[in-house]
Amino acid sequence: MIRKLWDQVTKEAKDACQNESLLANYVTSCVLSHDSFESSLSFILAQKISTDFVPLHEIEKLFIDAFCSSPIIIESAAHDVKAAYERDPAVCSYLTAILHLKGYQSIQVHRLANFLWHHKKQEIALFIQSRNAEIFSVDIHPGCEMGKGIMFDHATGIVIGETSIIEDNVSIMQQVTLGGTGNDQGNRHPKIRSGVLISTGAKVLGNIEIGEGAKIGAGSVVLNDVKAHTTVVGVPARVAGKPASLSPAETMQQNFLEDKPELKK
Repeated sequence: MIRKLWDQVTKEAKDACQNESLLANYVTSCVLSHDSFESSLSFILAQKISTDFVPLHEIEKLFIDAFCSSPIIIESAAHDVKAAYERDPAVCSYLTAILHLKGYQSIQVHRLANFLWHHKKQEIALFIQSRNAEIFSVDIHPGCEMGKGIMFDHATGIVIGETSIIEDNVSIMQQVTLGGTGNDQGNRHPKIRSGVLISTGAKVLGNIEIGEGAKIGAGSVVLNDVKAHTTVVGVPARVAGKPASLSPAETMQQNFLEDKPELKK
């Protein structure tokens, strides 16, 4: 999958250079001067989050080392590109997602922070988290575990706590919080199962489980477990029906009225 993705990205990059000369140097530096998806992505992310005191080449090396040590990271990154391309109608190419989508980029930065967190490099992991929040307005604790095929749409204002778990093929909109309910220690954050859609501005709080294929309505505050393939809305959130799709994360349909036949006109 990664080789096929890289071939497509390089093709799109060459087309972009021909069609928009102003971006040719940038696209060449980010994509065409590299020989692999891993190398390109490392450079793109490093030039986003590096500082004068922690320079680009050092951050780039952290990414490369993580990708080499744990190939699942780059595999997950490839699935995330596919998720962004397939779920966001505004994304017209894989190149667009890799170069410009801060939701995609923030997820990949978190994957590095998570790798470092589990390899006894917690201070640099927290530095990476801080830069993620500063640059992308996405604050994810390095301890949060993520699967593959994750999509953050718009991404601004997303906050995710340390003991959160996000399984495969989940979509999360802007201003979403996966948080605790106080200053308790231990396992205190939500567990989001596969196929879930968490709509704009929703707050999911506490060590609760959002079941497979569930949908959280926009602006909802969820304080209790949500059963699989169930739509909840409101403050506090209550059951409002069942999603029209088995995997709401893929359809991105936030309109919960579509999930409750008795409210249809």
